[in-house]
Amino acid sequence: MEPTHTTRRNVLALGAAAAAAPWLGAVPARADSGEPVEPGITELRARIADGRLDAVRLTRHYLERIERIDPLLHAVIEVNPDALDEARRLDALRGPRGPLHGMPVLLKDLVETADRMHTTAGSLALEGLRPARDATVAARLRAAGAVVLGKTNLSEWAGGMSLVHHAGWSARGGQTRNPYKLDRSPNESSSGTGAAVAADLCVAGIGTETNGSIIDPASANCVVGVKPTVGLVGRGGVIPGVPSQDSVGPMARTVRDAAILLGTLVGVDPRDPATRASRGRFHRDYTRFLDPDGLRGARIGVPRTVYYGYSDHADEIAERALGVLRKAGAVVVDPADIPTAEQLEDLPGSLVVQAYEFKRALNGYLAAAPGDHPRSLAELIAFNRAHAERELRYVRQDGLETVHQLDFSEREYREALAVNHRLSRAEGIDAVLRRHRLDALVMPTSGPPAKIDLIRGDMYGGGASTPAALAGYPAISVPAGFAHGLPVGVTFMGTAWSEPVLLRLAYAYERASRVRRAPEYRGADVGF
Repeated sequence: MEPTHTTRRNVLALGAAAAAAPWLGAVPARADSGEPVEPGITELRARIADGRLDAVRLTRHYLERIERIDPLLHAVIEVNPDALDEARRLDALRGPRGPLHGMPVLLKDLVETADRMHTTAGSLALEGLRPARDATVAARLRAAGAVVLGKTNLSEWAGGMSLVHHAGWSARGGQTRNPYKLDRSPNESSSGTGAAVAADLCVAGIGTETNGSIIDPASANCVVGVKPTVGLVGRGGVIPGVPSQDSVGPMARTVRDAAILLGTLVGVDPRDPATRASRGRFHRDYTRFLDPDGLRGARIGVPRTVYYGYSDHADEIAERALGVLRKAGAVVVDPADIPTAEQLEDLPGSLVVQAYEFKRALNGYLAAAPGDHPRSLAELIAFNRAHAERELRYVRQDGLETVHQLDFSEREYREALAVNHRLSRAEGIDAVLRRHRLDALVMPTSGPPAKIDLIRGDMYGGGASTPAALAGYPAISVPAGFAHGLPVGVTFMGTAWSEPVLLRLAYAYERASRVRRAPEYRGADVGF
């Protein structure tokens, strides 16, 4: 149910008051420090260590924010009823459990947790699903001392429900709204995590990406989103989409917080064979790569063809970002086009790979998951038809139906996957990096978020995500500016396992640009 106008006014007032008040004793950063005023993991950990704060107080603070603000945003699909008990257990320890000790985090509702919460992909069909064990990422977060605060809303089935995308809408969670302007899209399927992190409903969050689902909502909600190399973070216990492209990654208000979170997630996962390739390539502490002067001497390419020119607002913000990079000492190579860019955006093999992998991965997941629910894609489609008044109220399921009907052979699939990888890797990202001796590419993540339209669906104007998605390579979106108050990010993209380089560049850019500001929850009738 959508909030009433009275509720909206009340929540706006409460949100503004929370933003204006000293946050749990927070001291605003100096104007020249380059650090946002919102306290991050390092600051909060220091307060817990010296006794000014504890995990219970911090968890209660976020639970209260969710109760007051989330009725406006629909970013949180479920709160963990045992969150305070988890916090009490952490406070009872003699010392910190790990680098996230006492930090409340939210997980996208694709990540299994062995507790009293559900794992549903936003679907009514899985409302009773309670897994017997944590997903690998959830287990690693708990081992690092995090409090699992709850689950975030998403595009149902990670956007696979319909051929017309409705970002942030699910039958279970409703429509997630953008906290910077409430009639605007939160963008792509990790929209709930992006909106919740932006609105300070948690310290940080977990998203997933197949193509754009971390970096796009990071851009639209003015937060940092890290899409790791496929295989860097284990996906065991995460509801699958397209396994050759699926990544699990952190979303946070700062690059430092994202780096801290990433270090707790990485490592070989016995439940995910793709992570075997990460041996010798992952790092437990990515903060050691963060350098305020990290842009000096870096060679950064500008892929103009396809990834610029689709949005005047995004281009203007990106041009300012290029100026920041140059001023900070980077060598900007412009243009530095991805040779296969136009092919990648209209690649017939993408449909083959996505349909083949999605059908088999989802059928396998549904067949093995415990509980009373559809056991196959065919049964899921039948369930949605039987519950059309809720499941299909706004969103058709032609995406699920199309995948179910398509029947590609293994040979067709393997040939298509090989072409996707060749064009996106050796002849794509790696080719331009090698030709110009680049550390990374930089481009607008996407245009300003469009208006929510539950009837006709989202407007897609362009974006940066496809090359890294098809290649399985890393990308990081960082806040870069605002168009009439609407956030726009830039993406740093590189070759496989280049997260240390991308984090260094993103951190130095963040420090030099100082863009992020807290949301204002503007109404639909305000401004642009």
